[in-house]
Amino acid sequence: MTCALCVYFGYHFLFRMAGHSPVLPSSFLSDNEGFIGTIKNCTQDFVVTEINMNGQLVTKTNHELSLCQLHEDNEICHKPKRSRIEENTTSTPPSEKATAIRGGTAQDKDDDNVGTPSSECFNLGLILGPSVSEQLDLFTTALKVEGSGRVHEDGKTATGHLSLGSFSDKTQRACVHRAVRYNYPFLMTVTNQEEIVVKENPDFKKLSSLVSEEECEDFFRFLDAKVSGTTFTFKPDASKEHRTSVHHFLMGRLGKLVETKSFTNENGSAITVRLRERRRSNKKRPAADADCEDVTYTGFVLRKENLETLEAISYMAAALCVLPSDFSYAGTKDKRAVTFQNMVVKKVSPQQLKEKASEFEPRGMRLSHIHAVSEPLHLGRLQGNHFDLVVRDLKCHDNSCHSDLGTLVNKAVENTKLRGFVNYFGPQRFGRAQRVQADQVGLAQRVQADQVGLALLTEDMEAAIKLFFTPDDEDDLPNKAKCHFLNTGNAKEALALMPGYKARERLMLRALHRYGTGPEGSAHAWLSLPHAMRAFYPHAYCSRVWNQAAAHRLQALGPKPTQGDLVWAAPGPRAGEDLQVVLPMPGNTVRYPENLMGAWYQDRLACDGLGSCRFRVPSLKLNVPGCYRPLLARAHNLTHTILTPHPGQDTHGISSDGQTGKTHTPSLSLSFDLDASCYATVFLREVMRCDL
Repeated sequence: MTCALCVYFGYHFLFRMAGHSPVLPSSFLSDNEGFIGTIKNCTQDFVVTEINMNGQLVTKTNHELSLCQLHEDNEICHKPKRSRIEENTTSTPPSEKATAIRGGTAQDKDDDNVGTPSSECFNLGLILGPSVSEQLDLFTTALKVEGSGRVHEDGKTATGHLSLGSFSDKTQRACVHRAVRYNYPFLMTVTNQEEIVVKENPDFKKLSSLVSEEECEDFFRFLDAKVSGTTFTFKPDASKEHRTSVHHFLMGRLGKLVETKSFTNENGSAITVRLRERRRSNKKRPAADADCEDVTYTGFVLRKENLETLEAISYMAAALCVLPSDFSYAGTKDKRAVTFQNMVVKKVSPQQLKEKASEFEPRGMRLSHIHAVSEPLHLGRLQGNHFDLVVRDLKCHDNSCHSDLGTLVNKAVENTKLRGFVNYFGPQRFGRAQRVQADQVGLAQRVQADQVGLALLTEDMEAAIKLFFTPDDEDDLPNKAKCHFLNTGNAKEALALMPGYKARERLMLRALHRYGTGPEGSAHAWLSLPHAMRAFYPHAYCSRVWNQAAAHRLQALGPKPTQGDLVWAAPGPRAGEDLQVVLPMPGNTVRYPENLMGAWYQDRLACDGLGSCRFRVPSLKLNVPGCYRPLLARAHNLTHTILTPHPGQDTHGISSDGQTGKTHTPSLSLSFDLDASCYATVFLREVMRCDL
């Protein structure tokens, strides 16, 4: 569904540019009675499977797609993107006032370094599928006959653009770009995130006024081939004045790509265009990358059990002799669970990864679907996650034996399915709480990742280091190493104590030993972490603020849109009927609600000393742009079953340490999908109306 971000005024649409509380506030959306139970009794009770951008479970994805399958994927992915910001009113239909902001749209470069394609690569019916190919044909006919400013009867050319759908794979996008521009040289293809849009090419239009349309088409096909050093010669032209106009246009619009010169032979004077040799970037590259022009990327599906995502990456990086930063992924997954997710590793071939895969199994990791890919993954590039969960030891909140426990559980699940749940960030977002000793801060308190993030945003590097190395209550080797560092400041001795699997801690301790524990050394320690690890902490702080904002919003204004709210709005005749309240996560690109919530954000950030924060930490190469998050969320494809032991039988659970337990109480089995960045523990909390 195409949506627009709006400010809800309740009366008209106007366009405009745009102390430490508990992790989860006590606000609930539903009014059901709820129940209590236990989750994650064993890792098999909590199974998470990533859903890729095509809406497929990663465990069932075929990564070896042929061209004849591309149109099938396009039917799945043919979804318009949320790319507009508006203000909402009720006096004028939203569909008539929607104004688009196409930020970040540029001529796509995904087709660089693609080899010469076969004739099949230009078959649009095969690549796009019959329906999209037919829409494209109608679009081009309308452009030629009616012009880009006219409206086609199906509305497709109202803005002079046509969406061809979304393509998650870079190679697929390159194939689409090249095929469209080969068949229709007068079109330009642009990419907005994963969506490919076509529109009239103004350069083609201008050049076709100077040379014949046939020459113009051949010339743009020549450009699109991107074969360095090759030449194209226009037909002889006796008019020097006209040749000068062509020279000026080509150099003015395409001077970085081509060089032009006029040559004279027996047929007269003609312009020859030569495609420039591709220049190497002046940016200094790491030595490992400078040794070879082409970087190898290998994709795979990682199954891990009772492991953090970053911990699993550390194991694999050590075995493959690469850096943890050479791994990319769409999102982190729960530790105490069985999880499946896509990953990409850089500088490792599929064959090398297959040879090493068996070494990871004793660590609780299993690799499958190993295949070559053309680019790394990026955080957030997933549609969501599928969950298969079991909640055991079901009881009523008052611990009484409830004869209608099954009815109560069914009602709670159905109520949450109907009404949704408050879209809080779950406890996993903030990491495990650690205790600061009383003599360090004046009183004992818990430290979590968001407090480290606040210290980084205020650029207090030393304080952030101390918070990061604050031990928790467990008396184990990692906590002893942390205590030793805090008490002595000796990073070398703490490094010797720190276990090898604590990758983040060891990276930072090495840097602190090398550069010292002062402000500069502390900054070097943070820079020793991969960017995604560094960014986790400021994002945790922004997530904490968002949770508090959501609780305040519900308490002060309720869940429905009110004047000044930011909302997602679907365009079209039902635009005013389907408004979804969103709240901003703090950052340097977001706008805030124009009601009491806007003032709340200002006061909340000012309390933490961030009233004038730019949400950038240049010394750590961190930028926090912010984003918008729906206030409410829903579980999709939700099914549930109450498992009741038969007389004389027990239900069994296997704990992570291998112990088998028996219980006579019923259990609840749940299967559902959640959108990206939604938390199953938060959904369960709403169903059960208790903290987990």
